[in-house]
Amino acid sequence: MSTASDLSNLTWTAVPEGATVLVPLGSTEQHGPHLPFATDAIVAAAVAHAAAQRLNAAGDRTIVAPVLPYGASGEHQAFAGTVSIGHEALRAVLIEIVRSLATWASRIIIVNGHGGNAPTVDAVVDQMRFEGHELLCVMCAAESSTDAHAGFDETSIMLQIQPHLVDVDAIAPGNTQPLGEILADLMEHGVRPVSPNGVLGNPRNASAEFGDRLLAEMVARVVEVARGR
Repeated sequence: MSTASDLSNLTWTAVPEGATVLVPLGSTEQHGPHLPFATDAIVAAAVAHAAAQRLNAAGDRTIVAPVLPYGASGEHQAFAGTVSIGHEALRAVLIEIVRSLATWASRIIIVNGHGGNAPTVDAVVDQMRFEGHELLCVMCAAESSTDAHAGFDETSIMLQIQPHLVDVDAIAPGNTQPLGEILADLMEHGVRPVSPNGVLGNPRNASAEFGDRLLAEMVARVVEVARGR
């Protein structure tokens, strides 16, 4: 998704003074047999751009940095195609991105699309604030969420954002146990022993309509954080 607030498309003279910068953070990891590896990055970017559009319409100076498509996805490494840079590398990359942005931006907000990145993002926020940088983070999560990974929620969102990337013929349920019941095994052994097809939840009957609802909740949360609420 590309908008007038997309940093990639701007010249340096078009960057507003004292801008708020949204940094979409995703991953490159398996999302079952029906969703692309870029799912988390696609969602984070869509949320960031939609939030920036609302903020700019209200007079805020907000731009969106290029999406960071790699994260800490070690729990998915047993699936071919997954590319994880791990927590240490992710921490170093985010710190340098924030330090660089802070030389001209007034505030930075990480829009995180992958739950596995959260511990590192939280640590980066703490360190950057200690250094005096205005850094916030918002997780792409919604109160209406129903499952954990590549299930009903993410499939619905992708059907709303990029339906052509969803292989509807390959949709199949995975492990539908509550996340709390399998979290210990997942953390110790990774996703594959818990769910051979990589899905945590049931993506059947996913819909673009529900995806639109989830996306709206995520966007609203970013806007709230950006406005200090």
